Parts: sequence; C-alpha cells; structure tokens
Amino acid sequence: MEFLTDLVNNRIFMASVTGWLVAQVLKTLIYMWFNRKFVAERLVGSGGMPSSHSSTVCALVTATGFEYGGGSFPFAIAAIFAIIVMYDAMGVRRETGIQAKVLNEMMELFMHMGKEMSVEEKLKEFVGHTPLQVLMGALLGIIIAVLMYI
Repeated sequence: MEFLTDLVNNRIFMASVTGWLVAQVLKTLIYMWFNRKFVAERLVGSGGMPSSHSSTVCALVTATGFEYGGGSFPFAIAAIFAIIVMYDAMGVRRETGIQAKVLNEMMELFMHMGKEMSVEEKLKEFVGHTPLQVLMGALLGIIIAVLMYI
C-alpha cells in the first residue's frame, strides 16, 4: 500500500499520467466532434490529435526539469527519451499508419474484384502522428506539468 501512496505522491509520475489522460480525453472529444460518433477505442488508442505520447513525455521532461533542474542526469534521460518518442511518432509510426491505409484500400479493391482474401480485419490506420499532432501533444504536456508545479 505504501508503494501506491508513494506513486500517487510522485509529482513527476502524476504529471505524466495526467498528460496522457487529458490527451486521450481530448483526442476522443475531437474525434467525436469531427466524425459525429463516439468510438471508445479513441480513449486508449494511438494516433490522432493531440499526440498522447508527446503529451506524456513532455509532461515527464517538464516535471523532471522542475524537480531536478535542467542540468541534472534525470532531466537529460527524460529529454532524450522525449525526443526519441516524438521522433518515432512522426516517423516510423506515421509511415506505418500510411502503409496500413494503402493496404486496406488494396484489400477492399481485391475483394470487390471477387478475389477471396483471408484477412480477418482491417489493419489499424491510426498509428502515428503528424508534426502538428506531436506539437499540440507536446504543448499540452508542458502546460499540464507547469500547472501541476505552480
């Protein structure tokens, strides 16, 4: 029980979790606004606006900076981790989502041509993020951590 108490009292951890949670709720609301339907998967899924990965790691690095200072070892680790996560979200994961969309379109085309396909479900297209989605997630995470420390 002491572990859970320590975890809840860990401001760096709570800033990061709050960054993720707020981003996921916003992502769901934005999706609902534009598509006029609620999709529960958006509450935990990746991809979309804003990037919850960016929000989480930017809240982590900002809170770590407040707690230990910009010249500290924990800040350096958190900053490099944040850079890698955000780079990956815009790079490899985004390209994976684009490829999934193309493959899904090809599968649909083949099915309309009468070809038998052994695909059970479509590939997930919401995987990565645009630079704007990453930027908005990053700003959200920084704002959340700042608000938790003032």
